[in-house]
Amino acid sequence: MRILISNDDGVSAPGLAALYGALTGYAECAVIAPDQDKSGASSSLTLDRPLHPHHLDNGFISLNGTPTDCVHLGIHGLLEQEPDMVVSGINMGANLGDDVLYSGTVAAALEGRFLLRPSFAFSFLSRQVDNLATAAHYARLLVEAHEQLDLPPRTVLNVNIPNLPLEHVRGVQLTRLGHRTRAAAPVRVVDPRGRAGYWIAAAGDAEDGGPGTDFHAVMQGYVSITPLQLDRTYQDGFNSLNTWLEGIA
Repeated sequence: MRILISNDDGVSAPGLAALYGALTGYAECAVIAPDQDKSGASSSLTLDRPLHPHHLDNGFISLNGTPTDCVHLGIHGLLEQEPDMVVSGINMGANLGDDVLYSGTVAAALEGRFLLRPSFAFSFLSRQVDNLATAAHYARLLVEAHEQLDLPPRTVLNVNIPNLPLEHVRGVQLTRLGHRTRAAAPVRVVDPRGRAGYWIAAAGDAEDGGPGTDFHAVMQGYVSITPLQLDRTYQDGFNSLNTWLEGIA
């Protein structure tokens, strides 16, 4: 069993080291991760310059690209043997609801869709490392149990772990994505030369965060697992769209 591990926080992130440490006793693990923080990179590929892998002293491979670049190269020839599975994380911060549209952590897992086994994206609801061992514990537990899964191809499991000591986690819940309100307006700043710039503001609060959502599960002290698929086709819209097109034709 060969696992490719990546993330979007960068090759030196504590969550990446924790995930590698959790999985090395279970499988043969290779790490390819961005050389810097690429949070919010989504599924972008670097097409305007070459990518240069660097082999670090700890065995990890650092890449001057995005999380998707890392997995793409790992699957398509950078590694001596093709991995069986992609596991991404552990992200230091939540990836709940609409976050999955922007998340490089989730995008890295999605790039593993070409492999036969499901991919995992792990996120931890804190930027502090105090309870990171809780997230590592559940990463190992869930990846070990993947062989009992019966999921269609191109499925990703988006896992969010609350910031709690292991003994305080109430269990695991299967959830759907919630939804956030609109983000706050970008923050305008002016540099010493008078040029205006903008910081993207924090994500909005949960708007659809009731029972059954990933937001609700983690706030109640549960690990949230949400199955994601690449196909975003809105099947239920075909009837009304066919009627609309008949009127146009």
